[in-house]
Amino acid sequence: MQAFEKISKILRTDKDVIRIIEEKMSEIVGHNNVLNRIIEENEARMESSLKNLKIYSRGARDIYSALIERIREDDIRIAKLIRKEAGDGSSDFQNMIDVAKKASGVGKGRFLKIEKAQELLVKNPPQKILQFLGYKNVQELLKSEDIFEIFAGLRFMESGEWLNNVFFRPYENLIPDDFEEREITVKVLSERWVSAAEKFLRKKYHNLSHLKELGFVFVIPVDIGIPGSNLRNFSLALHYLHEVKFYSDLFRRYSVTPNFAANFVSALRGDAIDIRPEEKEIGRKWLIIQRYLAKDDEYDWRLFYPHVNPEAIHWQRAENDIARLSQDFDLDFEFWKGLGPVGDFFKDEAGVGVLVSFNFLDTVMSLFQEKEMVKYLYHHQEALWNKIFTAFFGEKKMEELIIENFDKGFIFLKRD
Repeated sequence: MQAFEKISKILRTDKDVIRIIEEKMSEIVGHNNVLNRIIEENEARMESSLKNLKIYSRGARDIYSALIERIREDDIRIAKLIRKEAGDGSSDFQNMIDVAKKASGVGKGRFLKIEKAQELLVKNPPQKILQFLGYKNVQELLKSEDIFEIFAGLRFMESGEWLNNVFFRPYENLIPDDFEEREITVKVLSERWVSAAEKFLRKKYHNLSHLKELGFVFVIPVDIGIPGSNLRNFSLALHYLHEVKFYSDLFRRYSVTPNFAANFVSALRGDAIDIRPEEKEIGRKWLIIQRYLAKDDEYDWRLFYPHVNPEAIHWQRAENDIARLSQDFDLDFEFWKGLGPVGDFFKDEAGVGVLVSFNFLDTVMSLFQEKEMVKYLYHHQEALWNKIFTAFFGEKKMEELIIENFDKGFIFLKRD
């Protein structure tokens, strides 16, 4: 099987699409046999991983189970590491998010000014939060409560209809001067928010979230009791920190454009272009998909068209952070480094080839439903699309092109 056929099978897309990608992009950059090298690297990383796991079977179930067991072990290791690194007697959640911020090294970003955030609340008071906390008006609320916690509460207390149609409307009038340079804020919310966040927790299956416009990553202090949650929460905190930093860079770029507010709001909404390119543009036009479309529709046409995904970049950086941190404590978290786009077909008990993802987050997610052998694959597939692009242009150039073209929703490649 040729490289483009194997990759197309993994990505569930037409083999001619992958073949044309290599032809067109090779013309632009002058590289040859790029897809062959991706497959060779993929196979080498799988062999190394299986050797590390001491797995000599090529059965899908055995490989899948070994990866799951590795996540169980690493989950215990990361919990011990966080407690040892913090060592100040604070809560496990606070330890976790503090260590994550230190490990990420994200630094400062450009975020909404605190006084502007307060102004937005005064303009449209959040009635459910006022009632929940027992305040008569928003002035009392702002005098006594932390602005970051209030904004976090908006996401899981107020209705989506009110947020989108009322509260977020003034965002359309924001200007670059409404933003300032400051550190990313990380915080564990007060325990009183737990009961209000129950619906949010059931939907998200995790107790972390973030606010891009405020540069805020927060933890809802409740143990959701899911296997692998220590490792998942820590990696998710790292992911959010890098994502917030990425969007800060994007907001900074928008600040010198005439359509600042429109681009800013579009980025917060997670807009993704839904106009199918012409067939002649395959290999030159790459969509920028800023969210995991497969969560909503695993057959969305954009999943099968050439695209890059910033989410996969943030996860790769989170995995690199964990690997780097583990070196200081003689732990083997480097096992997961570089496995984002790695996976292949292995035969199950019936002799049918099934796709097994070696991707870190896919494996963590799969642990939740291990008994049913539910396999999460979309993180691996999105990472592989990014891998194809970076094999031609490099990671740094890919991110530059994403930032530069984010408002258009696609990258169009031209010969120099």
